[in-house]
Amino acid sequence: HNATRKMMSPSLLLLLLIKPIQLVNPFNINRTSIASFKTKLSATWSNGQAIKEYQDFLASGKSEIDILPDVNSVIVSSIDEYPLVSTLLRFGQKNRKNDVIIRPNEDLPADVNGDTSFPIYIAVPPHHLGMILDNLPESWQSKFNDFVLFSDGIAGVVEPILRKRGMCREAITQVDVHGFTIPSPGQGAPQDLSHKFGTDNQGQDKMTGESSSCGKWAGAVQERLYNNGIRCKTGFYRDWRRWMWEMAAYDAVFNLVGAVRDDENPTTHKDVALYYEEEAVDMLWQINNNLRGRLAVTLIYGFEDRVFEYAERNGGDWECKVSGDNYSYQFGIDAIEASEMVCNYLCLAQKKGHFSPDFQFKNLSVI
Repeated sequence: HNATRKMMSPSLLLLLLIKPIQLVNPFNINRTSIASFKTKLSATWSNGQAIKEYQDFLASGKSEIDILPDVNSVIVSSIDEYPLVSTLLRFGQKNRKNDVIIRPNEDLPADVNGDTSFPIYIAVPPHHLGMILDNLPESWQSKFNDFVLFSDGIAGVVEPILRKRGMCREAITQVDVHGFTIPSPGQGAPQDLSHKFGTDNQGQDKMTGESSSCGKWAGAVQERLYNNGIRCKTGFYRDWRRWMWEMAAYDAVFNLVGAVRDDENPTTHKDVALYYEEEAVDMLWQINNNLRGRLAVTLIYGFEDRVFEYAERNGGDWECKVSGDNYSYQFGIDAIEASEMVCNYLCLAQKKGHFSPDFQFKNLSVI
């Protein structure tokens, strides 16, 4: 498209400005074009959060990510047989690390097999996280910058929990887990879910499904995943937050659009990508607009193509599911549930029995 714009004559540019829709090729409309004609743009800066984050970034004086190597680590587990714990332990073993597992009420060790500075992987279900953070032993209080926290997928969207406790900042390490499978204990090794799907206008590979990390121990996370055959990109917190919300929107939209179908067989994420594209794109753009207006986050250009590629390549066996059990960490976030389409589809999902008749949604006033 950039090359096309450079070659246009002034008269053609004027015609495009006057009648842009008439010149669109109806047989070659991509997802971004569809959404741009249907979606009204809301105000981007309705709060000062993004400006404050950018000021903090400039004040840090950093232009590159600090890379710390992987070391023996602590893995915090609140329940037995939690798949994320066994997956992290396997990652460490493959990288020849001797991690230790502790409960949240135990004191932190002074060292882990000789390493006195180490990551603390908080591998707990999202509904345990807030209570754990509010009741940490004294020995944990000075170690917040060593925490490694997880988002999306099995970990849910935990930004509201962390922000309430002042833990959404540059130093604290966060990881998006969409880039690899998380099998139950004894069910095989985690697999990489990233894929290349072409090149962009600058000749760079277009990727989908990469894990991502930010914060103090981002380099250690990247090394640990890389040595297990899993891609992981690193960035500053501002960058990572956009990557994380892209996949959070994917989780909400593809599960919800697929769960309300009346198909004879369960609808999968791949089915949504192949057969319910228009609904999914519209819902994604509503959420994107809410993210801009409410959380000062703008999803990165091309997000629709990335999430659809992710679903088509990986989601053939992923059944679309919604329920009250994980509602707060998948839909009960203001920027997602405030979408009119999300609210309408949630009500339909309730009528179809995915939520109990008395289940209370947080924000249905927009319907």
